[in-house]
Amino acid sequence: MQNIYEQIHELEGIPGLSKHEQFVQGIINAINSKLLSRGDALPAVNNLIGELGFARETIAKGYKELVERGIVTARNRQGFFVSSDDTGQQLKVALLLFAFDTFHETFYKTFRAGLCDNRQRNVFFHHNNIEVFESIVATVKGRYGMYVVAPIPHPKTKEILKGLPMDKFLMIDRYEPLQAECSYIVQEFGESSYKAFTALAATIRKFDEMIFYYRPSTDTPIEILKAYKRFIKDHKINGVIKTEYQPGTVAKGKVYYTINNTELWAILKDCVEKKLVPGKDVGILSHNDDVVKEIICNGITTYSTDFKLMAEKAAMFVLNREKIQEVLPTVLIRRKSL
Repeated sequence: MQNIYEQIHELEGIPGLSKHEQFVQGIINAINSKLLSRGDALPAVNNLIGELGFARETIAKGYKELVERGIVTARNRQGFFVSSDDTGQQLKVALLLFAFDTFHETFYKTFRAGLCDNRQRNVFFHHNNIEVFESIVATVKGRYGMYVVAPIPHPKTKEILKGLPMDKFLMIDRYEPLQAECSYIVQEFGESSYKAFTALAATIRKFDEMIFYYRPSTDTPIEILKAYKRFIKDHKINGVIKTEYQPGTVAKGKVYYTINNTELWAILKDCVEKKLVPGKDVGILSHNDDVVKEIICNGITTYSTDFKLMAEKAAMFVLNREKIQEVLPTVLIRRKSL
């Protein structure tokens, strides 16, 4: 029984979490952690009062909710027992993403479809702001049965995520080292970018210059910047780095590479207005593929991981809770723009 009490005690001090919610989630966590199985007896009300210091009404209310949710059954004069060790139907999932960009929308829709309809999913966005990220993690901690998180590359990230239970945690999109081993489904940025650039080198050389738009304050991985610098040096490409695209500056004979979709649309708009044909007059390369890039301007060349596959694997992790550590491949998709 002591381990059951410990599961409840672990949730103490979480801001905004009532003693009732602490009790209910603690019992669910004990079941999910295999400390309790179907048919096992639960602590008596008097024992819980003595161990936790909760009011009798709080314990009674908690057991009532667990009974109503089908997790616990009450037997006359015998007490309370676990009636189901499958708490999946009650599982609440916190999904923390960078922003609702096109590829994140693809991830979310696929992830949602991969889960049963009766699983509650709450999605949060940190916009690569470490203060926002810290605030969201503090808010969701202890309130969910599973945490699916796209982390921020920041010195504080490891400490912020330390409070989340690693057996209920999945890192997605980008890998950040934590203090404890965890499950992850991520992509790689450095070598995959270098390989994509190298595969395009012969075509890039047909143009006068390659411009990479890199914004240090955004979520653009620094590994891509390093790969780009290495590529233009190794392959003797006339390459430059600029912080952002200035509307109206698109020019013939240049290759434009951007990760930002808003910037990409601005470049394409200027190409149309100046009657410059992507793939002929200018070259265009984008990161993270989606259906729009497949069809716009006869197709934009991209290199990308499969976010649909990432979401499918993430949903499977939530359903099965089986440890996974996987780096998904990045694929170059050549179209007419380069």
